[in-house]
Formats: sequence, C-alpha cells, structure tokens
Amino acid sequence: MAKQVKIICNPTAGREQVQRYLPEITACLEENGWTTLCHATQGPGSATLAAKEAAVQKFDLILAAGGDGTIHEVINGLAEQAFRPRFGIIPLGTTNDLAAAMGISKNVDDICKMLQEGFTVPVDIGKLNESRFFINIAAAGALTEVTYEVPSKLKTVIGQLAYYLKGIEKLPHMRPSWMRIEYDAGCFEGEAMFFMIANTRSVGGFNRLAPQASINDGKFDLIIIKKTSVINFIQLANAALRGQHLNDPTIVYTQAKKIKVTAEKTIGINLDGEYGGELPGEFSNLPRHLQMMVPR
Repeated sequence: MAKQVKIICNPTAGREQVQRYLPEITACLEENGWTTLCHATQGPGSATLAAKEAAVQKFDLILAAGGDGTIHEVINGLAEQAFRPRFGIIPLGTTNDLAAAMGISKNVDDICKMLQEGFTVPVDIGKLNESRFFINIAAAGALTEVTYEVPSKLKTVIGQLAYYLKGIEKLPHMRPSWMRIEYDAGCFEGEAMFFMIANTRSVGGFNRLAPQASINDGKFDLIIIKKTSVINFIQLANAALRGQHLNDPTIVYTQAKKIKVTAEKTIGINLDGEYGGELPGEFSNLPRHLQMMVPR
C-alpha cells in the first residue's frame, strides 16, 4: 500500500512562494512512492482542521508548507490525536524559526533530499492551559504584540523587515508589567518587560536568543527581562544578537518543565508568533510528543 502524505500549504506565505515550489516537491514525493494530497489553507483554523482530518484518516506524513503560523496550526491539529502522523515542514514563511532551529533549508533540492531520506526525531511541544499548543515559543509583555500586528500583506511584500519596522515603532511606548512567574525551582515576582518560554534556539529571526535550548530535552528555557529603560533594552537586544545576554543583571534565565504566569493587567500571549489568548497561563512541556522529519 502506498504511503500517504498530506501537504497543508498556505498560498500567501513567504511572498507567495508556495506556487513556485510545490510542483517540484510533489513530483519528488511521488517519485519516492508517496501518494500526495494537497490542502490549501483558506483562513485561520484551516490548517488545524486539515491536520486533524489527516490524523483521523491515518496519513503516514503531514507536511506544513508555509511559515511558523502554518506550522503552529498543524501542531494544534495533531497534539491531542490518538494517532499522530509524522510531520515535516517546507519553510516558505517570513521568519521560519522552527526550520532554522532544525537545520531545514529553503532550497528545494535540500528539501527533496530530506523527504527521500525520511529521517525523523522525537520533539517536545508546549501546552498552554487546557487546549492550546505551541512548538517554538510562548511569550508575553512589551513587543510580543508585534508579530500578530504586522498585516499579512506587508509581510508578503517586505518579509521580516516588516517585523523590525513595527518593533521600532513600538519602542518608545514600551512599559513594564507586574507579573508573578512560578517555575520548577523558584518564582519571579515584580515588574518585567516581557518573558519568553523557548523550546528551540531560534526565536524571531534571532538564532542565539535561547542558546541552550533543545527541542527534545523535556524542558523549556525561560527568559525574563526585568524592568529597564528603552536604551538598556536596545543594548540588551544587541547583546542577544551575539548570544551574550543571559548574564545581564536585567535577565532571569532558567530551565523548567512547568511554568505558571499571572499578571495584574490584561496581557496577550504570543504562541509561535500567533495570538494565543491572555494571561494567566500554565505552560507544560509534553516531552517527545511528536515525530518530526529533519535532515540527517
């Protein structure tokens, strides 16, 4: 019986590159004995529903073709299923954080080689409260709104620069928030600019933001930035580019399996670059919950 793969693609991702790359990738899969079915997403929730259906139908593999938002939806479709197919990604988005963390190239020949080899590794995912899941990052506080405030058309036209422009626009208005952040070995209570729960090393286009993170160690890397000035925040961002920020006195850094966050005011949560509701939140690591196809 032929192996079945469902390709869930976002037609608008990465300056609409899907239409250019997909025929070659589909041909590569079929040459290697796969029966392919393509699903083009039609709006929020479409990729989640398609992934759920593929799991129920017991597809052998699901490929998310798009950016981190498409991957996030696919993860949410798979996370609670009794049968969870292997999954892989075809990175065609604006930032492609997960692809960067896992060494997945945007080159079509490299993607085809990965699909031919079929090498998979177990990966952790995160669970927020009772029903939301993430694979790369959860964050809240100043600047986290940037990723879901950038219009999709602007992302399509100018790519990652759109995020930076929106971030610069917000810098003068950054304000700390009082938070209580409980984690395995302790608790932070006080004013913070933001916190980040990372599952990989690559976040927001930075590949050294959580330099010690691993996607299958059963733990999150928690980074809290305490109250600081805009100027110090900019200096901290420059240090983060070099991976030299974790020892800064403004930073609280630890690793944890479970994290609980409450705040005095309404603060939105960012999950993999998408809006994920509001605090309070309980974040749990689900170790080795999925099998992900990666380059050997």
